[in-house]
Amino acid sequence: METYTAAENRYEKMKYRRCGKSGILLPLLSLGLWHNFGDTADFSIARKILRKAFDGGITHFDLANNYGPPYGSAERNFGKIFKEDFKDYRDELLISTKAGWDMWPGPYGNFGSRKYLIASLDQSLQRMGLDYVDIFYHHRPDPDTPLEETMGALDQIVRQGKALYVGISQYSAEETAKAAGILKDLKTPFLIHQPRYNMLDRWVEDGLLDTLEKEGLGSIAFSPLEQGILTGKYLNGIPSNSRAAIEGGYLDRNKITPHLVEKVKALDEVAKSRNQTLAQMAIAWLLKDKRITTVLIGVSSDSQLQENIDSLENLEFSKKQLNQIETILKN
Repeated sequence: METYTAAENRYEKMKYRRCGKSGILLPLLSLGLWHNFGDTADFSIARKILRKAFDGGITHFDLANNYGPPYGSAERNFGKIFKEDFKDYRDELLISTKAGWDMWPGPYGNFGSRKYLIASLDQSLQRMGLDYVDIFYHHRPDPDTPLEETMGALDQIVRQGKALYVGISQYSAEETAKAAGILKDLKTPFLIHQPRYNMLDRWVEDGLLDTLEKEGLGSIAFSPLEQGILTGKYLNGIPSNSRAAIEGGYLDRNKITPHLVEKVKALDEVAKSRNQTLAQMAIAWLLKDKRITTVLIGVSSDSQLQENIDSLENLEFSKKQLNQIETILKN
């Protein structure tokens, strides 16, 4: 592939939103490397997606230690692409990674101990060829490790210069408030929460978004399309190449019920009335709430990426459309 030079007009194509009460602006869309960047993916396509994203003003690339498959491979492949294409643009990029899920065997490769988090980030930096990440997240709450230890590890990581900011993912409103209190006392730059949030999974509306606003934190919503359900992919059955078709995969095919399909079909009709695809409307619907700083998208092609970017052309909803959507979702 030819030498990469970023598009000169890249910052004219994207809208940015302040992350809580911080000094950081995030693009309304961020690129997640959970799927399609591991060793089972096409490396040239992954590289093409990253280039197109940055050319479109997407400055935030989000990873985790166990993204792949296999674990670690997404970070390693990103590191190869970073070295070839993005090294000269490092100060224009916001790169994040996480630890909290199972990564290596034994008692020290999972959850939220100081030992695990610090060791994991050291490994991540080595795989990506970076001196630091911009955000390091604790990937999920740990029911057994004291929160003071986990937050203390995040504080130590910042003081060591290995991360500029810290974040958390999937913490409840109460857990988030406690974490914020600890990090505030430590004077640790707590930036953001990464919750799962979409039209079909709205748990964050029951207190978390209010807590984020109160604490001055930003948010990055992951799984905005509910593993492809909100793309219309399953309106006429389960495609053989879809996530639901993979036995033991991330999406249980039993979740694709006739009732759910009817609900998604109704949402698709609303999207058509807005001259959007269902996926585009689902992204726009999340961004209608200014407490959502950015939406984390995952794509398998540059055409999917462009479809997601095009969703930003129509972020406004009429009262009628919002009422239609609420009625559909409540049925």
